[in-house]
Amino acid sequence: MTLSIIKVFMSVATAFALGIFITPTITHFLYKNSMWKKKAGKIATDGRETPIFNELHKHKEVGTPKLGGSIIWLSAGATALFFYFLPFIFPGELSTKLDFLSRNQTWIPFAALLIGAIIGAIDDLMEVRGNGDYKAGGLSLSKRLVAIAVLSGFIGYWFYDKLDIVSLGLPGGGEVYLGGFFILLFIFVSLFMYSGGVIDGLDGLAGGVFAVAFSSYAGIAFSQGQIDLAAFCGAIAGGILSFLWFNIPPARFYMSETGTMALTLTLTVVAFMTDKLGGGHGLLVLPLIAFPLVATTLSDIIQLGSKKLRNGKKVFKIAPLHHHFEAIGWPAYKVTMRFWIISVICGIVGLILGLV
Repeated sequence: MTLSIIKVFMSVATAFALGIFITPTITHFLYKNSMWKKKAGKIATDGRETPIFNELHKHKEVGTPKLGGSIIWLSAGATALFFYFLPFIFPGELSTKLDFLSRNQTWIPFAALLIGAIIGAIDDLMEVRGNGDYKAGGLSLSKRLVAIAVLSGFIGYWFYDKLDIVSLGLPGGGEVYLGGFFILLFIFVSLFMYSGGVIDGLDGLAGGVFAVAFSSYAGIAFSQGQIDLAAFCGAIAGGILSFLWFNIPPARFYMSETGTMALTLTLTVVAFMTDKLGGGHGLLVLPLIAFPLVATTLSDIIQLGSKKLRNGKKVFKIAPLHHHFEAIGWPAYKVTMRFWIISVICGIVGLILGLV
């Protein structure tokens, strides 16, 4: 038990240290190559202008680089590889047990993290190399959704066919049989969680929310005896904290798609890994542990639905939700910190329910 605890916390500390170490080099690269949008602002999901958002953020988006999320997956990935190769350099029982790259627990989430990061980085690079019009550049939303659907469909099929997962866990040891519909559910959850990635809209906001979510799942995985998965989640949390060190106001860089796509997809995989596969109900507590992401997505859906069904009338001054609070006069740092508080409370409650 003691060694397992050390394994998890070593992954957190190592990823954090590596993230702090590599950040100056990455920061220099991002600023040297002007890796930021050439014009502030955006357009809404329905294709309309967003004058309130553009006014609030007209001085914030230009001059601050994207691709800051690369610090997270680079530090987490480097940590995983470090402990994987450590036994070859220093053979011994301790170095062997610190390795958390295992076929049955971490290969799938590790692959999801890297593939999501690569697709997101492509989108970021296309956007920063755009022609200066905020309507142009980057992969379209439909292309990103297709990419997520295809990738999550493949992962869902792997769970269904290779791992024989056809049901979801319930508290008390019960289950809900899904059969082939499991794959469709996996795709739906992946797309829903990815849509919550737009929470990366204020300095420090996304980093705090994701750090809590992965920490909570580290606890759930640990309780299930999935120590490798717990250490992997710890490494991601450590990488996020190193990113957050530089992302708190004023942000040195933004997480952007390379971070949000990698993290939302990996969080989905981890939730399913801690479900029936881990003898628990990790998916059932996902909406609570990731409540800020869920609320962000729902606020967008509600806003779009209201405008379509109520002749353009809006529920929120601006969506997603964190920008609504900003638009009604809350300072950005107050929105961020209150979301952090909500994340911690929801993460704790979700962790407790995940242990039942």
